[in-house]
Amino acid sequence: MFPYFNDEHDIIRKAVRDFAEREIKPLAAELDEKEEFSIELTGKMGEMGLFGMTLPQKYGGQNTDYLSYIIAVEELARVDGSHAATLAAHNSLGVGPLYEFGSEEQKAKYLPGLCSGKELWAFGLTESNAGSDSRASKTFAQKKGDQWEINGSKIFITNGSSEICAGVTVQAVTNISKGKKEFSTFIVEKGTLGWKAKSMHGKMMWRASDTSEMFFDNCMVSQRNMLGKRGMGSKVMLKTLDSGRLSIAAMGLGCAQGAYELALAYAKERKQFGKVLSKFQAISFKLADMALKIELARNILYKACWLKDTGRVFGKEAAMAKLYCSEIAKEVADEAVQIHGGYGLMKEYPVERFYRDQRLLQIGEGTSEIQRLVISRYIGC
Repeated sequence: MFPYFNDEHDIIRKAVRDFAEREIKPLAAELDEKEEFSIELTGKMGEMGLFGMTLPQKYGGQNTDYLSYIIAVEELARVDGSHAATLAAHNSLGVGPLYEFGSEEQKAKYLPGLCSGKELWAFGLTESNAGSDSRASKTFAQKKGDQWEINGSKIFITNGSSEICAGVTVQAVTNISKGKKEFSTFIVEKGTLGWKAKSMHGKMMWRASDTSEMFFDNCMVSQRNMLGKRGMGSKVMLKTLDSGRLSIAAMGLGCAQGAYELALAYAKERKQFGKVLSKFQAISFKLADMALKIELARNILYKACWLKDTGRVFGKEAAMAKLYCSEIAKEVADEAVQIHGGYGLMKEYPVERFYRDQRLLQIGEGTSEIQRLVISRYIGC
């Protein structure tokens, strides 16, 4: 029983959990080891209707509430962070701004394909010297007739370089007046001359997700490719991140749930000193604390989703959910490895992957420090 739930949420949870257990779990370790992004599994997630879940059916979406989508991300992350990242980045950061700020022409052109699982979309904000400080962006767009010429680069962009990436939403500086930058956002389609994406390898975490660098060298796009009005770039990006925080929080919650379940199962089987680990107070108390943290994380995340779904202000709660869920993912995964002992350090045991995958959660879409800054402003500091 949960005040934010209805029967539809339970059906979605069961369906996504069954899919993750059946389709992703058997391949997760191998894909992680090979650093291989799976187009096939992405397509199957599309067939499940997981892409564009919250969008109206006329664009190919499922017209669900936001909580349904968050539950889907959570259930994928319970099994594998990489595929949860593919879904979360595409829905929140890729599809989100196109639907929220796109013209009807832009929505009709891009969204149906992006809801199918056959195409992915990227979110081009982060640069080598512009992470937490997004206003340090140097990518520049200059107006030339009815076109814009974009020059610059982006880094750590999810879903940006696979063969099914259909394009990216890019923030660029469009004017500097008296030292103040004006930002605008542009849609750059795959195949646009002057745009090149390069896959990034050697990652510690999310090794089966697609992460890229992007380079824009005299990249020309039409005025029709501007997303929102000129000068709205920061608004587009920051509002998108508010919702995106909820999906990263869902990844933290799912990661913690998965690591906890692995630790609990191991503690019930592993024997030392003549009895299973779960019968030792030191271990049972660890597991109790893990269960408590997960329950608290689920409450704050689902409340934030309820606020969003009911049209209420949710920025503070989104920051709180992202901060807490990512931090407890770290704590729970760490304790899960501790319970496994030496075996928790071996790739043969899935908990090792959970321990690596959680580390990005305190960095991506606003570091834990930035979340505290956001919260402090909401409470009047």
